[in-house]
Amino acid sequence: MTYQLLDSGDGQKLERFGDYTLVRPCPQAVWRPTLKEEWSKASASFSRDKEKNNWTFRQKLPASWTVSLGGVQFKISPTDFGHLGVFPEHADLWEWMRPQLKKPARVLNLFAYSGGVTLAAAQEGAQVCHLDASKGMVEWARENATLNKQEKAPIRWIVDDALKFLRREIKRDSRYEGIILDPPTFGRGSQGEVFKIEQDIVPLLELCSQLLSEKPLFVVFSCHTPGFTPLGMRHLLSQTMPKGHIEGGEMALHSPGALSIPSGSFARWTCA
Repeated sequence: MTYQLLDSGDGQKLERFGDYTLVRPCPQAVWRPTLKEEWSKASASFSRDKEKNNWTFRQKLPASWTVSLGGVQFKISPTDFGHLGVFPEHADLWEWMRPQLKKPARVLNLFAYSGGVTLAAAQEGAQVCHLDASKGMVEWARENATLNKQEKAPIRWIVDDALKFLRREIKRDSRYEGIILDPPTFGRGSQGEVFKIEQDIVPLLELCSQLLSEKPLFVVFSCHTPGFTPLGMRHLLSQTMPKGHIEGGEMALHSPGALSIPSGSFARWTCA
C-alpha cells in the first residue's frame, strides 16, 4: 500500500494512504480543486480551528496501518494534531541522499520524527544516529525500523535536546559524513529546553559543522517555518559550513494528475 496525493484546493489536500483517503488542512492550496466526487468519498477528514482539532470519520479506520513511501514502510496513525506519522514531502530528500552514501558512512538525523531518513540511510548500509526530543516519536520510529526489517541495523536511538547532544558529541570527538536536520519553528527538548529556530538555527548549524568528518558528504537542512526561504537557508549554510557546493529549493508534494503543493524549503551542502 502506497501514498499518493490525489488533489488539493480551497485550503485542503486530499491524500491516499494505502486503502484510505484523507482530507487535511493545507493553507497554501489557495487554488480550486481539480476533482469533485472523490472529496466527498474520503474515508476521514481533519479540521482545525481556534477552539479544537477534530477528525470526522466517514469510514471506520484502524488504529494504525502501513504505507510505503520512497522505499520505506511507515506505521500510519491519525493523531490529535492531524499528523499521521510521515511527512511525504521529505521523500525527495532521502531519495537524493541514497546515492550520496558511501559505505561505511555515518549519518546524524536531527529532529528525526518517525525515521524516514534514518531507515533510508540504514537501507544503504549507513550507521545512523537518530535523535528526537519526543520519546514517543522515537518509539514510533523504532516500530518503523521493525516494519522495514532494520531492527538490528546499526542505529543509535537518542531522546535528547539537539543542541545539548551536539555539544556532547563534539566533546566525545564523534564525527559524521552526513547530517540531516529538519528543525521545528518552536520546540521543547527532552528536559523542557526551549528551541526557537530564529535564535537557535545559527548555533545549531555551527555545531553540525564541527561534527563533520575529514571526508564529509553532505548536510541537508529542511524546514517548514514561514520566512525560511531557499535563498535564506543557502545563506545560513554558506556562513556555517566549510567551503563546498550549496543548493536549495522548495519541498513539494507531487503526484501525476494533481497540482504540486509547496511544502517548505530546503538547502543542502556537499563537499566541493
